[in-house]
Amino acid sequence: MKNSERNRIYYLAFIIIVIILGLGSRSDTMPRWVHMYMGDILWGLMIFLIIGMIFKKKGTYWIGIVAIGVTFFIEISQLYQADWINAIRYTKLGGLVLGYGFLWSDLLAYTIGILIGVILENKY
Repeated sequence: MKNSERNRIYYLAFIIIVIILGLGSRSDTMPRWVHMYMGDILWGLMIFLIIGMIFKKKGTYWIGIVAIGVTFFIEISQLYQADWINAIRYTKLGGLVLGYGFLWSDLLAYTIGILIGVILENKY
């Protein structure tokens, strides 16, 4: 993909779709594996799309590496459990953005979501 072809309007639309799918995947009516992993995969994809939208002219692999860095940093930050950040985490938005507790499986899920973004962007 040529970097100049990255369209911010399309990326914003994709981000909104991924957010809707991600929130829907958190429903208790979904199968257990969807409830446990799909939201994290979609969150990784959403971070890839947001970074791609912001840095319109950067290459796909650069976007993927930065997205991995951001998602891993946020996940690893969950090991820090001070009262002030836990107060933020226990709000709806804070929990969605920062998460609650560190899980190794989340790192794998984020990586899968970001790889989906890299593959789709390179394909189209």
